[in-house]
Amino acid sequence: MSMSHLYGTDGADGVEMESFEVSDWDLQNEFNPHRQRHRQTKEEATYGVWAERDSDEERPSFGGKRSRDYSAPVSFVSAGLRKAAAEELSDEDSDEEEKPGKQEEIPKEFVPKKLKTGGNFKPSQKGFAGGTKSFMDFGSWERHTKGIGQKLLQKMGYVPGRGLGKNAQGIINPIEAKQRKGKGAVGAYGSERTTQSLQDFPVVDSEEEAEEEFQKELSQWRKDPNGGKKKPKYSYKTVEELKAKGRINKQLAAPQKELSQVKVIDMTGREQKVYYSYSQISHKHNIPDDSPQQPLGKDSKPQGFALPELEHNLQLLIDITEQEIIQNDRQLQYERDMVVNLSHEIQKMSEVLSHEEKAISNLSKVLDMVEECERRMQPGCENPLTLDECAKIFETLQDKYYEEYRMSDGVDLAVAIVYPLMKDYFKNWDPLKDCTYGTEIIAKWKRLLENDQLLSHSGQDLSADAFHRLMWEIWMPCVRNIVARWQPRNCGSMVDFLDSWVNVVPVWILDNILDQLIFPKLQKEVESWNPLTDTVPIHSWIHPWLPLMQARLEPLYSPIRNKLANALQKWHPSDSSAKLILQPWKDVFTPGSWEAFMVKNIVPKLGMCLNKLIINPHQQHMDAFYWVVDWEGMISVSSLVGLLEKHFFPKWLQVLCSWLSNSPNYEEITKWYLGWKSMFSDQVLAHPSIKDKFNEALDIMNRAVSSSVGGYMQPGARENIAYLTHTERRKDFQYEAMQERREAENMAQRGIGVAASSVPMNFKDLIQTKAEEHNIVFMPVIGKRHEGKQLYTFGRIVIYIDRGVVFVQGEKTWVPTSLQSLIDMAK
Repeated sequence: MSMSHLYGTDGADGVEMESFEVSDWDLQNEFNPHRQRHRQTKEEATYGVWAERDSDEERPSFGGKRSRDYSAPVSFVSAGLRKAAAEELSDEDSDEEEKPGKQEEIPKEFVPKKLKTGGNFKPSQKGFAGGTKSFMDFGSWERHTKGIGQKLLQKMGYVPGRGLGKNAQGIINPIEAKQRKGKGAVGAYGSERTTQSLQDFPVVDSEEEAEEEFQKELSQWRKDPNGGKKKPKYSYKTVEELKAKGRINKQLAAPQKELSQVKVIDMTGREQKVYYSYSQISHKHNIPDDSPQQPLGKDSKPQGFALPELEHNLQLLIDITEQEIIQNDRQLQYERDMVVNLSHEIQKMSEVLSHEEKAISNLSKVLDMVEECERRMQPGCENPLTLDECAKIFETLQDKYYEEYRMSDGVDLAVAIVYPLMKDYFKNWDPLKDCTYGTEIIAKWKRLLENDQLLSHSGQDLSADAFHRLMWEIWMPCVRNIVARWQPRNCGSMVDFLDSWVNVVPVWILDNILDQLIFPKLQKEVESWNPLTDTVPIHSWIHPWLPLMQARLEPLYSPIRNKLANALQKWHPSDSSAKLILQPWKDVFTPGSWEAFMVKNIVPKLGMCLNKLIINPHQQHMDAFYWVVDWEGMISVSSLVGLLEKHFFPKWLQVLCSWLSNSPNYEEITKWYLGWKSMFSDQVLAHPSIKDKFNEALDIMNRAVSSSVGGYMQPGARENIAYLTHTERRKDFQYEAMQERREAENMAQRGIGVAASSVPMNFKDLIQTKAEEHNIVFMPVIGKRHEGKQLYTFGRIVIYIDRGVVFVQGEKTWVPTSLQSLIDMAK
């Protein structure tokens, strides 16, 4: 920016001097509030009037010469050929004559364009514009030095006033610097090309269009850097836009209410300002005189007059109008929502009204039916009400008028109508004679009156369930009367009566009958029972109650056992009536109590009987033995085996030994042996103790026939005894094998019933199952093999399995063995 209107120019040195005359520029910009103001730089604040100024736009100090930097090097730019001297002189004269008043105004043709260099630049082109003026000052600083630079250039062929280069194509003037207005990026304030560059390097039209487009885009977000007057833009808002804005603000109103009372201190401007809400900050630029004044551009015209108060008032009117439109829209929307809400309320109320009318109609019908029932229940009525008809009425009430039936008190209704009819129905009823009388009608009333919500039948609240109250107050007194006259030994009719009513009567009422009515009668009858004098066995009138009473009869078992034990004190095994009396109680008493009873009262009597048994091969009396063996199913096998070992086999073996020592007939001995063995059952013979006793008898016979002591030996006796021994041992082995096979089959069946996966699939699984049954550890030995076969530990024995055969480790080799032998060795 040239300041020629303020400074005078010294013709001798070309130094601008400050002029204090009032110029047209002063008059034009004096009252312009947006004029550009000079800001003092840091250097000016330090050095004052002696500070250096690099920009032409800054006002120089008073009267002083402008300092120059003579130490800066001269830069040369290659920009084509230099013009001829004659052309330069003519151009210089024309430039002096046509020099404009304001050098800042750049013609349109000097807008930055594409450089015309390269092939289009000809040597005959004229020289650069402004070269003469610049050349006058070029090298003037050498007068203060020895001029070594000029001398060196002249030695290299440089001609003053011409450009550098072989063809003098270099620029004549040094590159001119242009100071950027602000601190923005390159190009942020428009083109930064100087007047010299525009004159020396014009561009093509495409560059001009690009620059215009750039300036247009730049002006959209930033004020015009030239400060030119813009055409005012008007924004219009429709009513729909205002309504939409009001709806959005309404949605955001709730969180803004919390921030509306926040005190805000604004220190972004030159002065500190206090706002009382965040909304005031958003409108602070709308307040008059609040925005900073923009400096005027060089081409901008001063504003004639400004009325910020008027603008503010107009803006307030606009805002008020907008708020009224938004408020009216909200009110209209509220009224519309209210209309919709009221229409829904009318619809709901109409539905409620119709429902209430229907309920009133149903209640009136229910009331008519109840009144009809009461009329027919009056004495002397021609058509009295029966239980079947009353049941149909209640069915109709529950099917068609269920809600009304639930709303009314069903218990009171049943008490008022059904109870009198039910009392008349069971007035002459005898349960022991006709046990099924009334079961069907009561079952029907149970479906009608019983409350399904009552889940517990113990401690019933009779006021909550009409059926339970009906059974307790009408049916139960009849039962109490009949039980009071009932004899416990005549149990068949009472048991049949309760069996027929067990599915109809509530559980808690049935428990009350059994606990409070039946059990005391039975207990009293047991106390008066005498097994020695009563001809009717006690199990005949106690056992029929087992399905109904089950564990309730446990308190009766102890006195029954005591009475039976007292009756057996003088009993002899020859009396078989004791077995008939005790046998029905075997499955009733618990196994422990039954075994204890047998050991205490029966086994000693049988032992005394066996003690008196005399074994005589020539004349044997078997009655005592039969009396003992007859109790085999009553007493346990272990008790029976104990009796035989203690009281029978010692005498039997002693008779055998004495017989063998007197030159016996071995055929008779064999028959005698086989005869006694056939007297025992298979279950007794399978016991190991019994086996040992008979094997001991065989060993005694073998020793007798193999002994050389004595005189005469019956021919073939040794062979017969050996054959007998072999046959008996083989029978024992076959019986064991059969038992093992049965156990395996039973185990397989149990496994199939429980889970198919538990059935042994191979021999290893069978060994695993056997080990689990006998609590033996069966597991593989990790890392140990024999001939490629995995080794296992079966208890403390090391085995391996090969082709379904178990091999056990012996002292020197592996020995095959059976599964049973393996189990015996492991135990």
